[in-house]
Amino acid sequence: QVQLVESGGGLVQAGGSLRLSCAASGRTSSAYAVGWFRQAPGKEREFVATINWSGSSTDYAPSVKGRFTISRDNAKNMVYLQMNSLKPEDTAVYYCAARYTRLSVTILTYDYWGQGTQVTVSP
Repeated sequence: QVQLVESGGGLVQAGGSLRLSCAASGRTSSAYAVGWFRQAPGKEREFVATINWSGSSTDYAPSVKGRFTISRDNAKNMVYLQMNSLKPEDTAVYYCAARYTRLSVTILTYDYWGQGTQVTVSP
């Protein structure tokens, strides 16, 4: 199993930046892909970004492509989501999730989830 803890959320003005972190522990020696998802009030959880074990492959939701960057440091068991040019519609609880195979954009394919971190973007 992998345990995940997100951090780095907060309140930022539109146009600003935040970097979210996802710390992994547990069975981190096995290759695992990580995804970032978000859920706004009254909406379903949606895919944001994903990265494979080596970091050589990533994928993004169209709404964040060009503004968000996912990366990882396996030596530190950390995955990051750099968010630039934030918009009010990016306001949500952000979750990281892990799966022991290749990267995926599908929520249901992820086995392990963090507790989430709130991101609020003011106009």
